[in-house]
Amino acid sequence: MAAHADRKLSAILAADVAGYSRLMAEDEPATIEALTRNRSILSAVIRDYNGRIANTAGDSVVADFPSATDAVRCAVSAQARLASENECVPEARQIRFRMGIHLGDVVRQGDDILGDGVNIAARLESIALPGTVVISGPLYDVVDGKVPLHFIDLGPKQLKNIDRPVRAYQVLTQEGR
Repeated sequence: MAAHADRKLSAILAADVAGYSRLMAEDEPATIEALTRNRSILSAVIRDYNGRIANTAGDSVVADFPSATDAVRCAVSAQARLASENECVPEARQIRFRMGIHLGDVVRQGDDILGDGVNIAARLESIALPGTVVISGPLYDVVDGKVPLHFIDLGPKQLKNIDRPVRAYQVLTQEGR
């Protein structure tokens, strides 16, 4: 019999750099330096909103939050800070994260989190435009009216390797994206 899994309900943020392979192919040292700088900003904002980085790989970050509203506020704040970091960088060299957030059940294994909740957050990130945040319907149901933001209903999305469609919403930020 398997050992009891350490499960919890979390708001899971998945972030990934758009065009990372292209950036690396064009100028690996500069991309690594820029990624390190931007990851430091992202990590600080995650901590500021009571989040915890569960894992990183390459250009991706997965974090979990005990509060759905904190996760959304974090993502919006991070995107604003990262956009500010890019102001003096040529557009073709900018590090721009796509972010997805889902409210779901996760399994904690050491410091890492696993499970369907993480997979859905990662798939939502993959449909986000660079510099934007996409959230799931379950997360939207919790945060709507509790954060001073507007959302665009993207409708049900069939996400890669997820059996059922997931309703998705794009978060509108001050920049109107």
